[in-house]
Amino acid sequence: MSSHSNHDLIFKALADRRRREILDLLKEQPKTTGEICAHFKEHDRCTVMQHLGVLEKAGLIVVQKKGRFRWNYLNAVPIREIYDRWINQYASPSVEILTKMKRNLAS
Repeated sequence: MSSHSNHDLIFKALADRRRREILDLLKEQPKTTGEICAHFKEHDRCTVMQHLGVLEKAGLIVVQKKGRFRWNYLNAVPIREIYDRWINQYASPSVEILTKMKRNLAS
């Protein structure tokens, strides 16, 4: 898969508030699928599983089956790649300009 299509999968995954909430849950520690489903009381298990599938396909989570449990781990590498490719590249010049403006105003 090309990096462009992989980036598309990542942006698609991050576009949904519930998927971002799942990533926030996993920031603290890995969770079982049951724990994630329990967090989303307003959604059935099938809906949560679909969101987990989108995150896994985008490479944002890594899933390991251990016994009867399906453990979900955050993979922050794709988020860092998006930051390096899209955010940092565009933000750095703006930050430099704002810093110069602030310095000039303070003078």
